[in-house]
Amino acid sequence: MINKKEWGLVDGQRAELVELKNKNGMSVALTNYGASIVNLCVPDKSGGFTDVMLGYDNLEGYINGSSSQGAVIGRYANRIGGACFKLNGREYNLYKNEGDNCLHGGKISYGKRLWNVLDMTDGDSPSVSFIYISPDGEENFPAELKLVTQYTLTAENALKIEYSAVSDGDTIVNPTNHAYFNLGGYGVGDILNTRLQLFAESYTPTDEAQIPTGEIAPVAGTVFDFTDSKIIGEDINASKTDGYDHNFILGEPGVRRKAAVAHNADSGIAMSVYTDMPAIQLYTANHLDETGKGGIYRGKFGGFCLETQFTPNTPNMPEFPQCVLKKGAEFKSVTEYSFAVR
Repeated sequence: MINKKEWGLVDGQRAELVELKNKNGMSVALTNYGASIVNLCVPDKSGGFTDVMLGYDNLEGYINGSSSQGAVIGRYANRIGGACFKLNGREYNLYKNEGDNCLHGGKISYGKRLWNVLDMTDGDSPSVSFIYISPDGEENFPAELKLVTQYTLTAENALKIEYSAVSDGDTIVNPTNHAYFNLGGYGVGDILNTRLQLFAESYTPTDEAQIPTGEIAPVAGTVFDFTDSKIIGEDINASKTDGYDHNFILGEPGVRRKAAVAHNADSGIAMSVYTDMPAIQLYTANHLDETGKGGIYRGKFGGFCLETQFTPNTPNMPEFPQCVLKKGAEFKSVTEYSFAVR
């Protein structure tokens, strides 16, 4: 089932709210503002549904919010050190919005842009596609980029996010979704007792500016070891950043793999993450400080993000899998958040 309605205006242009519901009653609400996830209601052990997505009650919350909740991030998710990179011998200087870094695409990320609804398909696995055309030079990134994000609510209770992009010149591209999950429910406490397993045997240590040093370090014997399931709060105070905001290495790009499993014992909700991206960022909402849905304050550790991505600062670090998109080529990637009750 698909239901679309007007959700307000952005600079005189209409924002939409699109709800998808699959044959099992699971639903997701999405807006073309930032191609953002608004609600994600999944089956829980009580036999009902729990909204596991942090967010806001209305469009104004997304416009004014400062934490990219549920939004698609681009042109480059995560950090670019020094807010600059070179491509084809030319240096591109970007907006510095985190110290000396460019974070999540610059001053105005794709999560703060109004996308167009491109297509909707009903059925047992309904879907909606949003398109954003980023002009050459926007946030000083080269080439015009056409990015399509398709959300599908599968009949198997998964939210599948498919990205496809083409450009009219060489550029870099690294989209992700900045969803904040709380598997106990968006308004229920913190996520410190949520169990998490990451299928990653290494991570990328960072400098004081949270830029990778270039080292790929084993997680074994460190607080970053989630190879066996453990509660997120077990080692969080020893993570050196007052919470996790770290990149974990999954493998080569283009290969679908299971990246993570999270489980909340109170709700019974388990979430498995599959992706073909080479890395994943665990962020435990260390700096969250906002009022969200239902007027509920959400602060530090109120949610967690699992952002599938290229490694931060990839354009300046040739030792990592690269994110260059050549003129006329197509970038494609799929990330899937699959839900079950146990």
